Amino acid sequence: MKLFDVYPLFDIEIVKGRGCRTYDADGTEYLDLYGGHAVISVGHSHPHYVEALKRQAEQLVFYSNSVVNGLQVELAKKLGSICGYPNYQLFLINSGAEANENAMKLASFHTGKPRVIAFSKAFHGRTSLAVEATDNPKIQAPVNATPHVTIVPFCDIEAVRAEIAKGDVAAVIIEGIQGVGGIQIPTTEFMQQLRQLTRESGVVLILDEIQSGYGRTGKFFAHQWYGIEADIVTMAKGICNGYPMGALICSEAFKPVYGMLGTTFGGNHLGCAGAIAVLEIFEKEQLVENARKVGEHLLTELKKIPGIKEVRGRGLMIGMEFDYPVKELRSRLIHEQHVFTGASGTNMIRLLPPLVLTIAQADEFITRLKSAL
Repeated sequence: MKLFDVYPLFDIEIVKGRGCRTYDADGTEYLDLYGGHAVISVGHSHPHYVEALKRQAEQLVFYSNSVVNGLQVELAKKLGSICGYPNYQLFLINSGAEANENAMKLASFHTGKPRVIAFSKAFHGRTSLAVEATDNPKIQAPVNATPHVTIVPFCDIEAVRAEIAKGDVAAVIIEGIQGVGGIQIPTTEFMQQLRQLTRESGVVLILDEIQSGYGRTGKFFAHQWYGIEADIVTMAKGICNGYPMGALICSEAFKPVYGMLGTTFGGNHLGCAGAIAVLEIFEKEQLVENARKVGEHLLTELKKIPGIKEVRGRGLMIGMEFDYPVKELRSRLIHEQHVFTGASGTNMIRLLPPLVLTIAQADEFITRLKSAL
């Protein structure tokens, strides 16, 4: 048997990581400015995180959600306190796509309506309804071509208003900052208008914080920059620093009914132990504030570099747009400068480093980027 070949791969095997650095099978060290798609929040192999997983694995890795799991209760309490939603309810699953899938399903249960509004350039996942809410026909199979989701222009409040007026909209889903779509930041005015419109219309507002959440932008969730609260917030990626986990939180307006949502592996003991350790590191090392501080420094320094068309982002969620395709530049960064970065479309490099990135490491990246340019 061989692997199903759906990923274009760099010819590098990463076998070890420490903090913001990774190491390949030949021992070469790389500066990690991508964090494996924004997944590594507290740094590779953080000792406190590793110890928490080890300790829990020695006790119990998994048992089903048919029994009490005190770690889930502990995680819910700690997450609610840190993220600013202490009175919301937590549902744990395995991935960001699952989080969005369940959020839209819950919104439809709640409102009794069948349709969701999403936005141009959105990316919400690759499962059935999540991929329909993703504005990329290339990754939508014919079976996903259903009328459940309507895509409207990004930040167009009148387009949203016109769709809601049709009377069949259950939810609007929007990213705190679009990641795959090119680090597109919605305006505060639009987000506040969207919150008011959905509240007045009885439509559920879902904030997809899978990439932009968990401290990445210098607030726990990116939508908190706009001074709004969501009805449902989805998260994954940084929640457990690489161990597969996703979650949604919802307000008390959503009444749980046995069987309406479910999961086999979600909220398992090992994952919860890791997620609790991540939040403990967040508090002890003040990683949300670090993301804001180091991100501001990085944005300032990047904007000084000639040859970059535009730099945009918040915290440690940054995009550098060029006037030319970045494939060769990324290759030089990896193979010559030993720096991992991400891409968005043809002309943009994305930076999504671990939240433990230091100003010294940010400056090191600036130096290597200038050499690559």
